[in-house]
This record gives sequence, C-alpha cells and structure tokens, in this order.
Amino acid sequence: MQLSLRQQQIMALARSAEHVLVDELVAAFDVTPQTIRKDLNELCEAGLLARVHGGALLASGVANVGYEQRRNMASEEKRLIGQLCAAQIPNNSSLFINIGTTPEAVAQALLEHRNLMVVTNNLNVANILIQKTDFEVIIAGGVLRHTDRGIIGEATVDFVKQFKLDYAVIGASALDEEGTLLDFDYREVRVTQAILNNARERFLVTDQTKLERTAPVRVGHVAQLTALFTDQIQSEGFLSVCKQYKVTVHTIN
Repeated sequence: MQLSLRQQQIMALARSAEHVLVDELVAAFDVTPQTIRKDLNELCEAGLLARVHGGALLASGVANVGYEQRRNMASEEKRLIGQLCAAQIPNNSSLFINIGTTPEAVAQALLEHRNLMVVTNNLNVANILIQKTDFEVIIAGGVLRHTDRGIIGEATVDFVKQFKLDYAVIGASALDEEGTLLDFDYREVRVTQAILNNARERFLVTDQTKLERTAPVRVGHVAQLTALFTDQIQSEGFLSVCKQYKVTVHTIN
C-alpha cells in the first residue's frame, strides 16, 4: 500500500496523540466523514492503525507492520539512507546485511561497489546483489520467514558465528529514548545479536519513525554501534545517548 499524502498526515497525527477521531480529521482536512473512514479502514488493513468507535488507535506494539507496507513507508528516505551508509563501506571489504527494508536499500546502493563479500540472512538482499558477478554473496541457512523472505532461527545464529567480517549493516523495528534497539521476533533478534558480535564496525540504518514505535524484544543498545545512519533525529535525548557512547550519527538532512 502506497500511503496518500493525507494518510501520511493522519499517521503523523496518530503518532503524536496515539489516536485519531473521525470528526477531528474531517475538520482538519475539510473532507467528508466517508473519505476519512475509507482512509482509516485502509490504514487499519495495512496494520498501521486499529479501529475503535469514532476513530482509530496506533496499532499494537507486539506485531510488526506487513513487509509491503514497511517497504513503501519513507521509501525515499530509505533510499538516501542506503546511499549514505554505502558511502562508508569501501571496496574489497566484507559485511553482514540483515533483515529489513532499510538494509535492503543499502544493498541497492552497494551495486556501485566492487569486490565485496556479503553474508546475509535476507533473500531480498541476495536477489538485489545477484547481478554483481564480482561479489561473493553467502546466504545463511535456517528457517525461511515467508512474510519478508528473512532467514531466522538457531541454525542461522550458528552460521553467522562462523564469520568475523569488517562491517555489519542492521535495521531495527523500534528505538527508545534511552538508546535501546527493539524488534518483534525473538528468533530474528538472536541472529542480529550474533551479527553485531561478529563484525568490527557496526552500522544501524533506520528512519526517524522508529523512534515513534515500540516493539517487545530487546536487540541491544546504541553503545554497541559504530555509527547510525538516518534521515533526521529530533530527539535530543536519543542524540545525547549517541554522543555519550561515541556513536557517529550521519543524517541525510
């Protein structure tokens, strides 16, 4: 689902207040109640909101938004974040790329590079990089998660532990003000933790909306990172934590 401008604005209001009301949205956008209800229904079908009488709430923080919806959210920002991160990865290096739509944007940006060794548990990343005959692409074994073509589980963790690579490029489903990285699937989290533990430089790629979301499983902390790549960070508290742990913050703005 590609969100319309009005739907994007509705989501911004919902993140701010954690709920939206039909009557208030009708007044704010000067459209009919039927138009607003259609917008809310589509946002609920995408898993972004949950309908209640008279409006909608932010969706629960215990399940992630569907892959196609995530891929279409902040797509231009993700493309630029991918380019920003890829610029910090030299030719002739080795790296992990894990699951997520923003790590996939990094993979797309890496197509201009030469002679990379890439270990990934993301079949979408492998499909992006397959055209580069000078890349060595190694796909982790494990359980295939059909919703996003990610590979997860204990076998994947064991596979990752065989390597010690130059870089790790990871995403996160949510961040909190204290610098905690969060995700939804414990099996995926175990793989991400193994990736972080087996890379010399550790890059997190994420857009600013992740600071407006919650997720139940702790991946780690920004203290484990070398650098963060994002569109912008408006949270002074989060920036202070990055500064405290000497994490370099790269923004596209």
